[in-house]
Amino acid sequence: MPVEFLGIAATNDGSETTPRSGASFDKEYTLRLARAHEEHGWDRVLFAYGSGSPDPAPAAAYLASRLERLQLLLAHRPNVSYPTFAAKTFATLDRISEGRLTVHFITGGNDHEQGREGDTLTKDERYARTREYIRVVKKIWTTHEPFDHEGEHYRFHDFVSDVFPVQQPRPKVSFGGSSPAAYAAGGAEADIYCLWGEPLERTAEQIEAVRAAAKAAGRTDVPRIQVAFRPIIAPTEELAWEKARRTVGAIRELGAAGLKRRHRTDVPQNTGSQRLIAIAEAGERYDRALWTATAAATGGAGNSNALVGTPETVAQALLDYYDLGVEIFSARGYDLLDDAIDFGRYVIPLVREEVAARDAGRAAGGSRSLAAVGE
Repeated sequence: MPVEFLGIAATNDGSETTPRSGASFDKEYTLRLARAHEEHGWDRVLFAYGSGSPDPAPAAAYLASRLERLQLLLAHRPNVSYPTFAAKTFATLDRISEGRLTVHFITGGNDHEQGREGDTLTKDERYARTREYIRVVKKIWTTHEPFDHEGEHYRFHDFVSDVFPVQQPRPKVSFGGSSPAAYAAGGAEADIYCLWGEPLERTAEQIEAVRAAAKAAGRTDVPRIQVAFRPIIAPTEELAWEKARRTVGAIRELGAAGLKRRHRTDVPQNTGSQRLIAIAEAGERYDRALWTATAAATGGAGNSNALVGTPETVAQALLDYYDLGVEIFSARGYDLLDDAIDFGRYVIPLVREEVAARDAGRAAGGSRSLAAVGE
């Protein structure tokens, strides 16, 4: 099966280990980082969303008009705009990018962060709203006649868009989460289901939960699975672990001021972060290369579990997840630019080469089986 790599379309050079050196939207750095991804084998980049961060949609349009191959994953929170408006924005961006857009819908796992932009719904209400929102957006993308909508959260009449996506029948929809409500919503609506990196056994359980939710929703297909990690690589294992320890030290030294501002609580509300903290408390190292100290240092904030080792070790660790059914790997280093280049140079080719070899082996095995049947 195909394998893809997702990087980050950061709009400045700041990370958990390094304060940004300029404005929150640094146009030159944004383009430089995206070009590094495009030139080093990445498939797409994520335009993340935060209540006070630069708007990801115009940032994506800016890059789409300057890059020819790199695909765009646009994060969007349903509470910030009406679905009729959002569907037109997405369709326009798909036009600008000539069909390179995927939309990642974020339900929101923290009441305080959601409240910054006026969202007062409970978590369960937010999931119900997200499901309705995605369905409306999909219908707008694919309907050429005016229609009415009378839902729990949205009502409008006689609407039809005059801009449609390049992709047919529509752009892909991405979704993530680790709670039963998330599995139900994403299993029903997502083309791609996103998970944070956890030990192999727990990841396998989550994949099964997503597939079961898709079946329960009446789907005959299942979402593609994406898993996210923070790779820490070096030429030798010893150097990689030295780098890893320096990374955690830098996270702690910089402090959690930004994280505290986002969460305003010692215990995160979202299930994904709670899972990361529990995994870190149970152990620091798992499987071939998974390291939880980075997640512990950030309080389980977002994509924070690391894969540590040489490029060969990290590539083999990713292939372990590939064997579970993971088709898309999200990877973001702590030095955004240099790590994107190094991961693209040294890890991505190893994974692609091994995936191609495995696929060729399976195809050859299938051909031999058919030949045997023919005999």
